[in-house]
Amino acid sequence: MKPKAVPTKGPALATKKSPSIVMVNTGDGKGKSTAAFGTAMRAVARGWKVCVIQFVKSGSWKVGEEKAAKSLGIEWLTIGDGFTWDSKNMDRTEAIARYAWTVGKEKILSGQYGLVVLDEITYPMNWGWISTSEVVDVIRNRPTSVNIIATGRDAPPELVDLADTVTEMRKVKHAFDRGVRAIRGIDF
Repeated sequence: MKPKAVPTKGPALATKKSPSIVMVNTGDGKGKSTAAFGTAMRAVARGWKVCVIQFVKSGSWKVGEEKAAKSLGIEWLTIGDGFTWDSKNMDRTEAIARYAWTVGKEKILSGQYGLVVLDEITYPMNWGWISTSEVVDVIRNRPTSVNIIATGRDAPPELVDLADTVTEMRKVKHAFDRGVRAIRGIDF
């Protein structure tokens, strides 16, 4: 393989300042939530008040990110009911997702947070459990100081259009495809 040319000129400098942005981490690859949590750590290190709301993971999960985030002062709300294929009552699972959105909307509109992470929100949006147009409207009309990160596969086009930054994680290969189970410390 021929080596790439070494850059000798930097990218054009940004000239606009914005009080906040909307980021979307989507795609079928690993790392959507992990990237959001990394940004949450960066924000709290800069003195921001940060809130994470999880729409799928349930409180019975004991994930490393939550433990680390709480120790840093991040408000971490695991409201989901777990994987839908494990649900014993889909109506209850849907109601829990709707409640998570009620909490998320309240946190966003309060204006108290520099960053609100809506982790795995695209799933209940895509399933019709929460209104995509309402989510987009709340984010669009949020207090100007509130940054948003939304994560999950198949981000709805309306959310992508609204976002300032969209990153698509693309799976090239994944250990799970070879039958490797999730590893504590890597996957959760």
